[in-house]
Amino acid sequence: MIRVFTTSHAFLAIAALVAAPAGAQTLPAPGTAPAQTPAAPAATVTDSGYVLGPGDILEVGVVGRDDYRNRVRVQTDGSILLPLIGRLPAEGRTPLQLSDDVAKALRSGGYYARPEVSVEIASYASRYVTVLGEVGSPGLVPIDRAYRVSEIVARVGGVKPTGSDVVTLSRAGGEQLQLSLTALATGGAAQDPLVNAGDKLFVAQAPSFYIYGAVAAPGSYRLDPDMSLRKALARGGGLTTSGSDKRVKVFRAGQEIKKFDLNNPIAAGDVVVVGERLF
Repeated sequence: MIRVFTTSHAFLAIAALVAAPAGAQTLPAPGTAPAQTPAAPAATVTDSGYVLGPGDILEVGVVGRDDYRNRVRVQTDGSILLPLIGRLPAEGRTPLQLSDDVAKALRSGGYYARPEVSVEIASYASRYVTVLGEVGSPGLVPIDRAYRVSEIVARVGGVKPTGSDVVTLSRAGGEQLQLSLTALATGGAAQDPLVNAGDKLFVAQAPSFYIYGAVAAPGSYRLDPDMSLRKALARGGGLTTSGSDKRVKVFRAGQEIKKFDLNNPIAAGDVVVVGERLF
């Protein structure tokens, strides 16, 4: 069985009907008109809300009957093809609704008197969110219910240390939202919107600066908010014994910024060069 970003087989819906006597659920003999049996009322069960679409693979069966168990794919025209009852529309239906449709078709055809029909999703293919950028496991995330942005980010392993504090949500219809990672984690529903099938989430690489010269740990570092030159020197491990805070140069877009104070803010892409003492 195919599994996409899930660890268990998704049993999403059962349309439960009152059980018939053992001898009532029999196939009609060849040449015999199907017996008309009054429909039994369906019991309600919780619906996951997943809406089926082309490419989804389903297992459709009658509970307790091994002679009617089928694995089918929702075709490009949105239908499925089942033994005895033929083609049924599936696109736009939930598993619960489809199980009701199958049960009604089996009853109206006289094949089963009061079938309990189950629809299980073997593989999600039609409804997913694309997650890209600086996250743990970028890729396609199937959605089988209503998910919020924070839940999708958590499902892909969260944002990497190199990731930005902003998550970009691009709707299938063209709308684009810039969402704060902090707001997603601590805010309410208004700051953590629901995602829809076809949406895309993107986490860009965080802005960074570079520091080298007479510092303990030269290299490239994430640019945090309110990063001053003083903080940048500390992020680089501090000055070496030969380093001098009087001989620090800051280059922006290839040009040295004159008279750059230790309390001045560092910008994305800045290069900090720490010189050595003269003695």
